[in-house]
Amino acid sequence: MSAPSDHAASCTLSFDALVNLLERIFLRHGTSAEVARCLAENCAGAERDGAHSHGVFRIPGYVSTLDSGWVNGKAVPKVEDVASGFVAVDAGNGFAQPALAAARPLLVAKARSAGIAVLAIRNSHHFAALWPDVEPFAYEGLVALSVVNSMTCVVPHGADRPLFGTNPIAFAAPRADGEPIVFDLATSAIAHGDVQIAARKGELLPPGMGVDSLGQPTRDPKAILEGGALLPFGGHKGSALSMMVELLAAALTGGHFSFEFDWRNHPGAKTPWTGQLLIVIDPSKSAGQDFAERSQELVRQMHGVGLRRLPGDRRHRERSKSTEHGITLDEQTLAQLRTLAGV
Repeated sequence: MSAPSDHAASCTLSFDALVNLLERIFLRHGTSAEVARCLAENCAGAERDGAHSHGVFRIPGYVSTLDSGWVNGKAVPKVEDVASGFVAVDAGNGFAQPALAAARPLLVAKARSAGIAVLAIRNSHHFAALWPDVEPFAYEGLVALSVVNSMTCVVPHGADRPLFGTNPIAFAAPRADGEPIVFDLATSAIAHGDVQIAARKGELLPPGMGVDSLGQPTRDPKAILEGGALLPFGGHKGSALSMMVELLAAALTGGHFSFEFDWRNHPGAKTPWTGQLLIVIDPSKSAGQDFAERSQELVRQMHGVGLRRLPGDRRHRERSKSTEHGITLDEQTLAQLRTLAGV
């Protein structure tokens, strides 16, 4: 760790230092070394890129979940070669990221061979941002799409009780003269983690984000978290996409729907026990070697009509800044992490 930064109550760490600290936390709370490294790099990467709702903010949730016995932190994923373009993984009631890592070489090989490949992860817990799952494929010249469902906390459009999860969709594609085109969006009006952060800060949410325990619209994040629910973005359109995610991430993979698991016997459990689907495409099979340039032309046209910020631009700027100057954490957060790590 370096000396305190310009902010009196904050410190800066290198990416590797933060990974090592988080790795110690995961190991101390019952994961294998492989799982600890995978989760630590994921959380540190989100923090580095300015995605604070999925960075170190998530660590207490990981810890309480592991301590509750809800998730198997030492699970060894079982990769299944199902068909020429299909890979399945039983995550063994473990985390989804190690399952993806275990299946990745076979998935990429199949995509290169067949032009497209599908990965179906079941029996898994996903508690992180979704874009880190797809972005690495774009750096290899591939196109990737992923969906994952989560715990019930979203009211379908026209309904009066929650049923769906936040059910995000992430997409990544390469481009010739810049970072990949990447987006990650929840099908809820706002990400659940952002609601938690707003509640912690005592801030109100914009209108249309959620309802309270009586089903009445509210801007109070605590009312949403304490018996209320989120709303889908875009009314019936976001609700339809959320339903699609349930079908792709749960029904198609063999994972749980958002409403199917019961964690009441595991106080402290935070991670949804669901499924994840990834589709990886090798554009060279249909577009030759021109796809990245075509992507770049689309970006040029978007800029030409006045668009100044693409999805992912802010993350890339934050990544560059953090790589040069370090990752800034307030002293209270750093102290909490060190306590959890036992250092």
